[in-house]
Amino acid sequence: MKKIIVLFAFITSMQLSNAQELETILLASDDASLLTENYLRPAMVGLMYSMNGGWATTAKVHKKFGFDVTIGFNGSLVPDKSQAFDFVPSDYTFLSLPNGESELQTVMSENDAETTVDISIPVGDGTFKVASFDMPGGITEDLPVNAVPAPTVQVGFGLPFKTDIKARFVPNLNFDDDIEANLIGIGLQHDLTQYFGPMDKLPLSISVLGAFTNMKVAYAINDENASDDVSVTNGEAEFKMNTWTIQALASLDLKIITFYGSVGYNNGKTTAKMKGDYTLTYDVEDSSGNQIGTVNETISNPINLDFEANGMRATLGTRLNLGPFKIFGDYTFQEYNTATLGIALSFR
Repeated sequence: MKKIIVLFAFITSMQLSNAQELETILLASDDASLLTENYLRPAMVGLMYSMNGGWATTAKVHKKFGFDVTIGFNGSLVPDKSQAFDFVPSDYTFLSLPNGESELQTVMSENDAETTVDISIPVGDGTFKVASFDMPGGITEDLPVNAVPAPTVQVGFGLPFKTDIKARFVPNLNFDDDIEANLIGIGLQHDLTQYFGPMDKLPLSISVLGAFTNMKVAYAINDENASDDVSVTNGEAEFKMNTWTIQALASLDLKIITFYGSVGYNNGKTTAKMKGDYTLTYDVEDSSGNQIGTVNETISNPINLDFEANGMRATLGTRLNLGPFKIFGDYTFQEYNTATLGIALSFR
């Protein structure tokens, strides 16, 4: 699938420079889904963690009708163990690695080298359908940072009862007529300090936050390589992501600087689908390995994957207050640790 990681084109407002012909994995037949899942998993998991970042830089809520506009950048760091995955032959029915490799790179690997994969599918009459394809390497070197990125633009607004409503919204966008993407997120932050009597006179604030994000990305898969063994008709990759987070926040809000932290829980689910019709071309060999012909097969909507990410999180951060302008940075400890940087314009 050319430039398969299209959601990065959306969230970084750029397209990756190197092409990823990932649709050739479909030649792996029943093994294609597992191979694709193993390859994409770090990007899908990292993105879900990134999208749950940056919702709050203080536990102190706005006064009624106060507001802020925040631009942030979240980057989830992919653990070294997730940059590659073991190739276990018993996990696959038809695949082998001809050059003795025992692992394959994931999409978030620093190694961009391709790996040849051989396919041999018994037909049932003593013959075999055979093919090979190049499994793509990682794309980390083409990203702005060595992390799964998720820029955010967010608006916060003060409601009565010391509650903030927060919104993230990107309308339907098109990139080069091949990519469509949109995002919507909503959050509520409620002040708890007000219930603790004279404590609300101190610079210490405590609140709770809940937030939900939905993102959809669709990417046209064009048949741009006529020399490979896969032809595409009406091809499309589709990603749908839902994430939510709930957090307890505390902050020490001084005039020039704010120290803040939170503990909470993340949850995310993503579906990745490859839609359309794909015609696969195999050589046919006899039991002695002699080629005796070719065969074409057409499959429809071949990939439907689910990814999940969930677990506890803890954040520590600092914000510099320059009047209405805020500069902040924090670090979240979770399965994929996440760094956040940003600026905000805030009026209380």
